[in-house]
Parts: sequence; structure tokens; C-alpha cells
Amino acid sequence: MEQGHFEEQLKALPTKPGVYLLRDGVGKVLYVGKAASLRHRVRSYFSTPRTLAPKLHKMIARARDLDFIVTDSEQEAIILECNLIKKHRPRYNVRLKDDKSYPYIKVSVNEEWPRVFLTRRFEDDGGRYFGPFASAGSVHRTLNLLKKLFHYCSPRWVITGKKARPCFDFYINRCVGACSAEITKAEYREIIEQVILFLKGKQEAVVRDLRRKMDEAAATLEFEKAAFLRNQLQAVENVTERQKVTSTTRDDEDVIAFARERNEACVQIFFIRGGKLIGREHFILEGTQDENPSQITASFIQQFYGSAPYIPPQILLQTEPQDMPVISSWLQSLREGKLRLKVPHRGEKKKLVDMVAENAAQVLGQMRAKWLADSGKTAAALRELEEQLHLPRLPKRVECYDISDIRGTSAVGSMVVFENGRPKPSNYRRFRIKTVASIDDYAMMQEILRRRFKRTRAEDGSSWAVMPDLVLIDGGKGHLTSALEVAQELGIDFVPFASLAKENEEVFLPGAAEPLILPRDSQALYLLQRIRDEAHRFALSYHLKVRRKTAMSSALEVPGIGPKRRRALLKRFGSVRGIKEASVKELAAVPGMTRPLAERVKEYI
Repeated sequence: MEQGHFEEQLKALPTKPGVYLLRDGVGKVLYVGKAASLRHRVRSYFSTPRTLAPKLHKMIARARDLDFIVTDSEQEAIILECNLIKKHRPRYNVRLKDDKSYPYIKVSVNEEWPRVFLTRRFEDDGGRYFGPFASAGSVHRTLNLLKKLFHYCSPRWVITGKKARPCFDFYINRCVGACSAEITKAEYREIIEQVILFLKGKQEAVVRDLRRKMDEAAATLEFEKAAFLRNQLQAVENVTERQKVTSTTRDDEDVIAFARERNEACVQIFFIRGGKLIGREHFILEGTQDENPSQITASFIQQFYGSAPYIPPQILLQTEPQDMPVISSWLQSLREGKLRLKVPHRGEKKKLVDMVAENAAQVLGQMRAKWLADSGKTAAALRELEEQLHLPRLPKRVECYDISDIRGTSAVGSMVVFENGRPKPSNYRRFRIKTVASIDDYAMMQEILRRRFKRTRAEDGSSWAVMPDLVLIDGGKGHLTSALEVAQELGIDFVPFASLAKENEEVFLPGAAEPLILPRDSQALYLLQRIRDEAHRFALSYHLKVRRKTAMSSALEVPGIGPKRRRALLKRFGSVRGIKEASVKELAAVPGMTRPLAERVKEYI
């Protein structure tokens, strides 16, 4: 879309806060955004289109219509933006993946006999809500734990206390029998209050209350009741002890961090109440490609806390969100109290945020492993690859190559193999670059390809002799061209080659003037990304190992200390640091060392 197409609409935009919607030719919403000044924000998309991220550039090219809604404040714009994103699920917005309402635990304290159950409707009806949770499975696990600890009645229907006899759970000591009034309303209310305290993370208060009741029952010689309360108390204490103490203070706080992979990001949130981790959830965000971390953080905060029943007084973040003052003010209005958004840079809280980020990365890794284990998806991806890349046969064996170096130093290459869409680590290979001393990725790539395919004939019967159905190069058109030169030189130009460029996930093919752009939700693209990322990981891990070894050897380049003595020192002390901290006497005691040499080592390092 050119600016001239919308010139009059752009001129008519007010400078007031509000929300704008970009639509395509059939009226479908492509993007929903908020702005302190609608005119300034929307015009920025058209004034310098070349500076836009690739995702936004494509969005503007597809846009054919513009709507906007003026609001009284930026806070109102945030609320409206959240609602419109949830309603329209625009392609170019960062959005929570699942198009459904997230589940909550509801405690119906407004009823005569309160119930505890799962619900997906968050209403202002006097009930107590806890969540949202990422899945119904998370809710059911929590409800099962609560039921074991507190034995409340669990029917979804309204409890009347007038049933003729209690349910089966009552007879196996898993229910207190409220349905048939085996317990008074006041006693049942006390149990429900314990459930609420537990969900709020105030387990110590529950423990104190149970211990008081147990002592009272024992004092009045109600030994059966006291034994029941003792067992309940022990169960609550066991659960409490397993919860990790994560803060030196006893504050309530949420900790948010994320890991991203191409078009998705996994956001992990830890719920800390009274200084203890009481739960955690992860959420998947779509549409994160080309978005900066501050925008991803802001989008999640808006969509998660827009429907959260409880907001703690402090939220620890991995990255400062976009429009932080506005978001902070909006959260305070929802909380009806003071709130602090904080990005820690050192200390225990920074370690806590890092731990949450690591958990998010682990979830992404598990998702990748689950995808690879799904034979139906990998088979579909292979068929799509064969069709989209015009391959002569199904790519049952794919080899991918990558280079890892820092300005040409400690340069290494990797080869990873996927068979039938799954990694085959036994066939992975790694290469030290031997013939290229300059910063030349193309030449390095050619070296490892020559070394790999020259061994095809030389080692019949080994994995080297197996020819791939597709060779994938990590890089752009230049990397592919250099790889094809080697293929022609070695007479293996019958093997299909392709390259995958990181920036825009473009697939370059031999003889094609333009790159192939696979759909972002394509199974074939997802498989190519998995293979490319595995090659990058394998190359990087080897590169780090080589760098550490090189740095260690360089630190021990002491006159009179050859390879044999270096190995002996490292074997004895484990590292350069260990050698540095050792005394002259300890160094001299190493086989092959003398006191003069030991003094020289101390002097040099």
C-alpha cells in the first residue's frame, strides 16, 4: 500500500490517544495497535517504509483500509487494544497462541456451601478466582492436590446439604460430607478459607490454623478428630517444604521471562507468594518474528494481566516493556494499589529471572522434541519439502552444514544428519578449519564440503558413503553458490542443494532468481528451521570447546613448558585458574616439573 492511497485518511487522523486497525482488501484485520497520538504513530509506517522490519513491511504492503477509535487516555487504549486483539486475532500482532479463554480455579464464596471448581468464565459475581492457568491439565493437578489436602466437596452443582446420605468419598475419608450436612456450615467455611489461603500462598497460616484445631481436639479428648487433623497437617507441611524458597523477602511477586524461536516465543511466569514459589505457568505467543523483546514483553503483560484476578505488588521482568510508564499506570489502576515493574541487573533477583528464562528455553526444547517425535507431522513436512523444493525424491536423509568462528579465529564447521525427519547424532561430524586463515565463510564452507564428499568413495561401508537426499546450507545465496561450486568440482551435482537464510527465513534454490518464501505455519519450514538450528548448536558447542582449549594453551605458553608438561599441570590442577592458585611447591611436585620451572610458571600466569 502506498502512502498516496491513504493520504486523506492519514491527514484526518487526530493527535489524540486511541487504537487503529489496518485491514486487507477483504476487510480482514491485519494489525491492531495503540498510540498516544494516532496521527504520529500511523504516519510513521508510511514516512520511511524502508526502515520497517520485514514483517511490518509486508503488513503495510497488504493493507488496504484503515480504521481508528479515539479513547480518553492511553490506559483506555491498552484495554481496547487487548479486547480487539482477542476478538480479531490479527496476523501481524503478538498474541497468545490459543484462541480460547484460559481456565481459572473458582471458589464460590458467595454460595451457602462454597464449591471449588474449574471455570473459563471470569465474572464479577462475588466469587474468588485464581489463575489464569495455561491449560485445564494444570487446573486439574492443582484441584487434585487441594482435594487430598482439604477434603472439601467437589460437585459442580450447587450444594444444598440436604442429600439423604453422603457420597462415596466421605466413606474413604476424602470428603467431609457437606452434601448431607455431616459438617456444619461454619466448619465447612473454615475449610474453604484454608483452601483460599493455600491458593494465595499463605501455607504458614493454614499450618498454624490446623495445629491449633488439632491441639483443641486433643484437649477435649476428640482423638479421632485430632488424628485426622494431624494427618492433614503433615500433608500440608510436606507440600510446603517441597516449595522452593526463592526470595530473601516475604513479598508477593511474579517473575516473567521468555525464550523465542523464530515466529513463536515461550513466556514463563513464576508465581511467588510470601517468598515461596507456589506455581508456574508457560504461555506461547505467536507473531513474534521481527519484534523486539520490549514489544513481546509489553504484549504479554497486556494480554495476561488484562484478565488476571490478582496482580502482585511487584513484577520482575527480563526486559523493560515498551511504553513502560503507561503499562505501569494501567496495572496500578487494575490492582487499585501501588505496583512496581522491575528489571533486575544483578543479585538474587537477576538470578531468579535468569532461572525463569532458562525454564522457558527448556519448554521450547521440549516442544521441539515433541514435534520431532510426531511421525505424522514429520512425514507431512518431508512430503511438503519434496513438493516445494522440487526434489527428485522424498528427502529421507538431510545433511546440514554450518560454520562457527569469531573473525576467522578458532573456526569450525558442523555437519548434522536428519533421517526421516529426526536427528541421527551418530552420523554428526565436526571439522576444524585447516586451509582458510582469513575471514571467509564461503571458503570455509567449501573446505568442509570437500572434506565430507571426498570421503564418500574412500570409506565405503561407513556413514560417509551414504549420499544425502538434500544438502542444506546455513546461509544465503552466496553460501549456496559456493557450495554448488564444490558439488560441480567433485561431480556430485546430482545431489539437491538448498540454503536457509536466518534473517527472513528465505530458502534459496539453485537456478532460482528469487528465494522461496514458505508460509510461516508451514511444516516444511519448521523442519528446515529445526535442522538448521541443530547444525548451529552443534557448531557453536564445538567452537566454544576449541576456544577454551586454545585459550588454556595460550595461557600456558611458558618457556620451558612443552605440551607434555602442560598436560600434566592441567591434569593435576584442572584449569589455568587452578594452576594460578597453586603454590610453587605444589607446582614443582608435578611429574616433570622443577622448582625453577614452577617459579617461571607463577611469574608468567
